[in-house]
Amino acid sequence: MLTIGVEEEYLLLDPETGTPVARAEQVRAAAGLQPALREGEVQPELLQAQIEVATPVCHGLDEVRDHLLRLRRALAGAAGEAGCRLAATGAAPFADRLAVPVTRVPRYKTMRADAPRLTDEQLIAGMHVHVGIPDRETAVTVLNRLRPALPLLIALAANSPLWGGADTGFASWRTVVFGRWPVSGVPPEFADAADHDRRVERLRRTGLIRDSGGIYWMVRCSDRYPTIEVRAMDVQLGVDDAVMLAGLIRTLVAAAMDGDLCGPPSARTRPEILAAAVWQAARGGSAGQVWDPLLGRSARAVDSATRLLARPALRDGRSDDLRYVLPVLERFGAEGNGAVRQRRALQRDGREGLLRLVGSSCTGAARRPVSRPGVGAADR
Repeated sequence: MLTIGVEEEYLLLDPETGTPVARAEQVRAAAGLQPALREGEVQPELLQAQIEVATPVCHGLDEVRDHLLRLRRALAGAAGEAGCRLAATGAAPFADRLAVPVTRVPRYKTMRADAPRLTDEQLIAGMHVHVGIPDRETAVTVLNRLRPALPLLIALAANSPLWGGADTGFASWRTVVFGRWPVSGVPPEFADAADHDRRVERLRRTGLIRDSGGIYWMVRCSDRYPTIEVRAMDVQLGVDDAVMLAGLIRTLVAAAMDGDLCGPPSARTRPEILAAAVWQAARGGSAGQVWDPLLGRSARAVDSATRLLARPALRDGRSDDLRYVLPVLERFGAEGNGAVRQRRALQRDGREGLLRLVGSSCTGAARRPVSRPGVGAADR
């Protein structure tokens, strides 16, 4: 069983207006007094209206679920003590003002000096999934083979439809905002690990990036850990949604290690196809069409995911993860994902209802899977 770890970023919002507030230092100080939080689990982010958590290394999705629930509850309590609301949304829905200070870290100050407006607009929050990989060569092979599945992950995880108090027309506005950084988006294909490392080093030597931390691809080989890191997703409204994506990604990584999870290379994986597919996925989310790497054309996101998971290479021997994945996919098909639910809450209950949705998801309970014949059930 491949090890797995999840990082989640959250936004800190004013409880009444929903606008971002620079309270990260106060929240981290309050978090230090929370007995449920361990040293190093809460980290600063680029802007002082953002904060990040990381689970320990996990073996089962039940561990991932329990840690995320613990971290969210404790950090939500710390945010309340600091006079703000912890929000699990991929973009600040009411970013009426963008002048949130950067965190006092040299790297972040440099980013602000290099790209002030772009840095100011990073009021976004993502979810990163690390999966343990035995060696660097395997990591690069997996990176290559995951590329066609990235648009599908973006569509399923879309949870940032609002910006500046208005609907952006995109399900994942975070994807659009983050894609404006250099060396972002879908990574290129590499011949092997040596080719990967040589090309990254060339970016650094030519002065186009300062260091490997400037690699913002949606999937990348971690320099700090023996993992592949998938970072294409918005942070999720609920813990069960996050666990579903973590399980889906681990399943895809395992299949990629065994063979090409989307079949032999073809025109469907070319850079121009994937670039357009990412834009389409960010716009439509789970309610729209997404590039289907098996069909080689657009299809409904949930149908595409179900079709991919039905392949023997992904299904066989991975029923434990799939019992968390499949029923949540069914719910996404019936009720919609985070972007759909945010739009519904805003239309039905206005600003107050939306803030209640993105805030209460950090304090509510995850729903445990209940086995049922044939498939296994999910967090429902």
